[in-house]
Amino acid sequence: MPTRDSIAVESTSVNTKGFDVSLKELCQLMDMRGPNALEKINADYGGLEGLCAKIQTDPFSGLPNSSAELERRRNVFGRNEIPPLPPKSFIRLAWEALQDVTLIILLIAAIISFCISFYTGNTSKNNLNNIKTTTIIPDLNNTSKEVINDEHAGRIEGVAILIAVTLNDWSKEKQFRGLQSKIETEHKFSVIRDSKPVDIVINEIVVGDICRVKYGDLLPADGILLQSNDLKVDESSLTGESDHIRKSPEVDPVLLSGTHAMEGSGRMVVCAVGVNSQTGIIMTLLGVTKEGNNNNGNTPQNNQHSINNNRKSTKINNNNNSHKSLNGIKKETANGQIAAFAPPSTATDESLGQNNGGSTVPLAPNNNVDEGTTTTASIKTKSVLQGKLSSLAIQIGYVGSIVAAATVLVMIVKYSLSKFIWGPPEERQLNPNDLSNLVYFIITGVTVLVLAVPEGLPLAITLSLTYSVKKMMKDNNLVRHLDACETMGNATSICSDKTGTLTTNRMAVVQSFINDRFYREISPSWSELDKKTREILVEGISVNSGYNTQVLLPTLPGIQKTQIGNKTECALLGFTLDLGQNYEQIRHYFPEESLIKVFTFNSVRKSMMTVVHRREGGGFRLHAKGASEILLCRCKYILGVEGNILTFGNEKQKEMIKQVIEPMASDGLRTIAIAYKDFVGNSEYPNDVILSEGESSSINWDDEESLREGLTLVAILGIQDPVRPEVPEAIAKCQRSGITVRMVTGDNINTARSIAIQCGILKPGDDYLVLEGKDFNSRIRDENGIVDQRKLDQIWPKLRVLARAQPSDKYILVKGIIESKCTKNREVVAVTGDGTNDAPALKKADVGFAMGIAGTDVAKEASDIILTDDNFTSIVKAVMWGRNVYDSIAKFLQFQLTVNVVAVTIAFVGACSIKNLPFRAVQMLWVNLIMDTLASLALATEMPTEDLLKRKPYGRTKSLISRTMVKNIIGHAIYQLSVLFGLLFLIYSWFGRRKSKRTTI
Repeated sequence: MPTRDSIAVESTSVNTKGFDVSLKELCQLMDMRGPNALEKINADYGGLEGLCAKIQTDPFSGLPNSSAELERRRNVFGRNEIPPLPPKSFIRLAWEALQDVTLIILLIAAIISFCISFYTGNTSKNNLNNIKTTTIIPDLNNTSKEVINDEHAGRIEGVAILIAVTLNDWSKEKQFRGLQSKIETEHKFSVIRDSKPVDIVINEIVVGDICRVKYGDLLPADGILLQSNDLKVDESSLTGESDHIRKSPEVDPVLLSGTHAMEGSGRMVVCAVGVNSQTGIIMTLLGVTKEGNNNNGNTPQNNQHSINNNRKSTKINNNNNSHKSLNGIKKETANGQIAAFAPPSTATDESLGQNNGGSTVPLAPNNNVDEGTTTTASIKTKSVLQGKLSSLAIQIGYVGSIVAAATVLVMIVKYSLSKFIWGPPEERQLNPNDLSNLVYFIITGVTVLVLAVPEGLPLAITLSLTYSVKKMMKDNNLVRHLDACETMGNATSICSDKTGTLTTNRMAVVQSFINDRFYREISPSWSELDKKTREILVEGISVNSGYNTQVLLPTLPGIQKTQIGNKTECALLGFTLDLGQNYEQIRHYFPEESLIKVFTFNSVRKSMMTVVHRREGGGFRLHAKGASEILLCRCKYILGVEGNILTFGNEKQKEMIKQVIEPMASDGLRTIAIAYKDFVGNSEYPNDVILSEGESSSINWDDEESLREGLTLVAILGIQDPVRPEVPEAIAKCQRSGITVRMVTGDNINTARSIAIQCGILKPGDDYLVLEGKDFNSRIRDENGIVDQRKLDQIWPKLRVLARAQPSDKYILVKGIIESKCTKNREVVAVTGDGTNDAPALKKADVGFAMGIAGTDVAKEASDIILTDDNFTSIVKAVMWGRNVYDSIAKFLQFQLTVNVVAVTIAFVGACSIKNLPFRAVQMLWVNLIMDTLASLALATEMPTEDLLKRKPYGRTKSLISRTMVKNIIGHAIYQLSVLFGLLFLIYSWFGRRKSKRTTI
């Protein structure tokens, strides 16, 4: 199999004139790790700047956005695409369809009958006058013809079913590839070109691009890190190790495609793309690329080749049926899902302890929350409907097998009695016709079995899902796993985020507390704030935020500001613009490379800190922002009137919470505290940390706990995130349709309660629970800190809002509801998420919804459906489509089972009574294939209506065949059987025909 080196050698045949480095050299560099990579960069390239110079890119302004330059790089270094395997041919699909047991039996019977026909055909003329009519059909001429015709018809039957199944698989393959293409085109990445950040489709990335990496990103190419802010990467997809690897230009600058940025941010220069990247190498080794498939087996000496000498060996499972993407390998699972797994790891999913851009967090004390629970890739168990269909198929299979076996047995017994017991003595010897008749009996039994099995059901499901998935895209639902569509129709509970899903995710500062003054109605003006306060406030907001977060002023009057990046930070940056200050000027003074230390925001810290050099007087300044009540307890001082520094003890903190934070939260505002801390050589201010001579160089900037003690509070800002106007009605529809909506948010409990009331999740007088994460955990755990399902079952039915929730809290809640057995039909749970640490909950849920706009790549990879507009109303539309799919399949089942019951009954009775099958194979094909196909097409393409939301969900365990369906099936079957039995037994006597001439209905 090809290796990185062999691929590079092949690619370097392209002219590399104009570059001071070859593709082979870059690939060799990307095979190194840690100190070895740093040593090679410094020795061979003259450091990071030298590497960029050889690739002819600028580490700050990036590449020129010139199509000619970009194409030149693609010609030299390759495209960021992995050529897929060609789609499965019709012959291959036919071969896969031939694995069906029923088809195998039919083919074996057809082959036997085909061989016998040569012998019986030669002997029947000589023996015709000597053979009596003691076979199952009185007239021998008719017997030979009927048997042979049925045998030929059996072959036709098998071929027809084979073609039908193959066409069904082909349509699924086509749908799968179309959906995969849609998913891949949705994946974009931020790069710098001509000094401007732009989001481009990952296939357009070229070697030399400067990529902006942020937490939650799935890296699309291999590169070298130029600058980082507390960047940590999950490389478990390559190494199987779950620990997050800290990356920095000074320690380990190598970033590989297919890995996830779990915390922090940074910039990297792309050095390898496409088949030359780490993902491309693995896919080639797996044989799931066009090149890998063509080269498979040509270089056996490479089969034991280690991808690189520094990597632990991993088990690679070769799956040539897999589809591929730069995001990881995509493949269709046995139940029709599009599952994503990062090659080649089969390690257990340790992301349960991962948070939004944060460090590893244990789910619970002693890590006992989910003992024994592992998930490989994102492959889930069967969906609710698939589970019910599988159970139904087993039952139908049992019944069909019993009836088929009984049919064969009765026909053999009757034939044996009529010939060997009751027949003339001279006819009791075995002859070739006996074997021919035996084959005919077997074909008859298989025919009964085929009649019992609803062959049109897979086609109905495929058509319904295909039709629904395409329509759902127009309703802002990008379905990644096909079965999620119908599963959503059974949803009984939705655990939703607040920000962006229930709210507009367009935030603005509307209230503030600065210099001991509460600005509740209006914002402060620049002149109202003292010089020191406004300097620290604006500098802290500008520097202590992601540099990829921007607020662009409108170019035309009447247009709102454009917010790019984290919306909370956008609100704060917008506040500085409202004060008349330009945050870009401050960022230009403090470029990212000059930042001494950055502690990025995550769900554990609930805060962010950045250390910079002070602009005047020397020393350092630590800027902090975060959840108000979290940061407040770290503050010992506060900037009062005129910027005076006042002590800030426990009593004043409680007073601040009661008089400022709680009123803001009651108005539905998120409260953010801004604070700082100075480290100086000498100072007259009591809040400054005095550094002795030489001590500044020995400060431990990694000691986060000591750094955030003794802060000085600058301001409390209240950020408004309005509820989407359409959300209350959407939630009301869910409640009327029997779906419980729960809000799980990291916000303050008062803010969460206020938003829940505005949305309609909570109503005055409701006896429901609103809990914080800590309170929730204390109620559901035993004395050993382990989650007790019985205690959880006492909480979740009444729980409506979970505030200050960790991602682990969401996972525990979802897992507990799914596994609970305290409701009759058990719960089917849907979950929304946007952060990296929402991935475990998204995977665990029956249906996981990721945010298409605000969601991270990690969340999207773990999801089943992507909401392209981040809107809760799109979830309601998904419920409608899911119920429509479920009902369409139920309607088809009622139609199909009625036909099958009638056909099996008439076939069994006819074969046992008139010694012949009332249906010929061609007639059976008409019933089973033509009628089923048309019925599938008619029932699978119905549009959903609002009436679907007027009924309750069916739940997880309720039978697919309802009582009403059973009554309808029995009623229709009795009517049809009455007509058919009349035709079978009475119609001949009415018209004067002899019973011996009866053949088919």
